[in-house]
Amino acid sequence: MAEITPAGLEQLVAEEGEVLRAYRDVAGVWTIGVGLTAASGVVRPKAGMVITRAESRRLLAAALASRYEPAVAVAMPGAPAHAFDGAVSFHFNTGAIARASWVKAWRQGEAIAARSGLAAWNKAGGRVVEGLTRRRAREADLILLGRRTLPAVAFAALRLGDAGDDVRALQEDLARTGIGSVPIDGRFGVETDKAVRAFQAAHPNLTVDGMVGPATRAQIARVIAARKSVAATAAGGALATGGAGAVPLDGSAIDPALSPGAIVLAVALLALCALVIVGWRHRDEIRSLIRLWRS
Repeated sequence: MAEITPAGLEQLVAEEGEVLRAYRDVAGVWTIGVGLTAASGVVRPKAGMVITRAESRRLLAAALASRYEPAVAVAMPGAPAHAFDGAVSFHFNTGAIARASWVKAWRQGEAIAARSGLAAWNKAGGRVVEGLTRRRAREADLILLGRRTLPAVAFAALRLGDAGDDVRALQEDLARTGIGSVPIDGRFGVETDKAVRAFQAAHPNLTVDGMVGPATRAQIARVIAARKSVAATAAGGALATGGAGAVPLDGSAIDPALSPGAIVLAVALLALCALVIVGWRHRDEIRSLIRLWRS
């Protein structure tokens, strides 16, 4: 069975980032090492879990051997080592080796179409991400030309001194968390470093080091989602119960046996229940927001 080379493994780790302390990803799933969750079949991350770098690499190798390398071997039979390495990197990041159009183009020897197809996989959350654009270009060079280029800065790791669109996007996201005043200038300077450290300090599962790796990125996304959910639920409750801009209840879809007062009370209770559900779902993020507001 084909397997990733040592050089390919190091490039994959550089692309993905490596976290030795368990954290929850954007979906709230406990994760550790190089993006490994319980679904990997090789580890069951949980709060407080810490592993060594050697353990991280062992677990990654096990996950690659059981899930990712076999899928690439099937999709790209006979691939040379460099192409196999690049394809494993792509598949580990996207899980899409079986359906990506560039694979068919590669099998047919259509290099231009394969590069174009790879470049299209550069979005996250519906928006183009500069880091993914650069990663796809590196993978294309590796697959099609055998040219290896390690990322100058791993996609998921930003730190003091970095600059560019990825830093600007980070600054915008930090501002959305309510952390306070954050410069939106694309430069990871002292003020951005202070904001990152303040955010990390408000979340017990994060290490306060000013490094924006996978764990910090995931927590930022979760806090933003929590703020949006609470705001949307609260706005919906205010709208339904007669707040500013409320839609008039004309009775067209309401049981005529209910009085207007009973209707308002019922809707208010529903809105309260929704807020409780949202609050419970995002309880950790809400606690962190309270810590941020108090600091």
